[in-house]
Amino acid sequence: MKKTAIIIGATGLTGGILLKKLLKDPTYGTIKLFSRSSVENSDPKIEEHLIDMFELEKEQENFKADEVYVCIGTTKGKTPDKQTYKKIDKGIPVAAAKLSKLNNINTYLVISALGADANSSVFYNKVKGEMQEEVLAQKVPNTYIFQPSLISGDRDESRFWENVAKKAMSVLNVFMIGGLKKYRSIHPDQIADAMKWVANNGFDKQVLESDEIIEISNK
Repeated sequence: MKKTAIIIGATGLTGGILLKKLLKDPTYGTIKLFSRSSVENSDPKIEEHLIDMFELEKEQENFKADEVYVCIGTTKGKTPDKQTYKKIDKGIPVAAAKLSKLNNINTYLVISALGADANSSVFYNKVKGEMQEEVLAQKVPNTYIFQPSLISGDRDESRFWENVAKKAMSVLNVFMIGGLKKYRSIHPDQIADAMKWVANNGFDKQVLESDEIIEISNK
């Protein structure tokens, strides 16, 4: 029997790549997308639910699958209001974890960030850390948190300083060895590959740092 997967954030960079990979995989029969805007793809495997993402908890009836992939996230530049930022980067992933628990979905995967820490004085890291704690508190059996470093790749929107950092990291990556390997920039294709592999094969850790994500993506 073919599997059903849910993707939250399929209109984004990593989520869009993940969607393409799942569509090509004959293991999956249905890919449910929950988003505020369409991916504009007519593939018969896709089942789109265009909703207010801040009201995801109302979607319990439709939120049924074998796996849930949460690839949603924003930036300070795109979402300067801290409360809205928190509702996106923390509220939506936590709501998805709660629905997974309610509907007995046993595999839940979410993209966080390297350095996530609920006790951090840095707002971004603190929000990601709080999200991780609340997601894990739902006790979905196979929960995996992916903590990538700076994500390379081209986005639709302009992020000047992020692009500067990406160019710098492309030069510095070669010098990051040993314990510094986890700080190397990572391509979204590697994240998508690792998420898909872990969903289908499992892993012995719930929290995967950037260098581990790269290793798994090569399997």
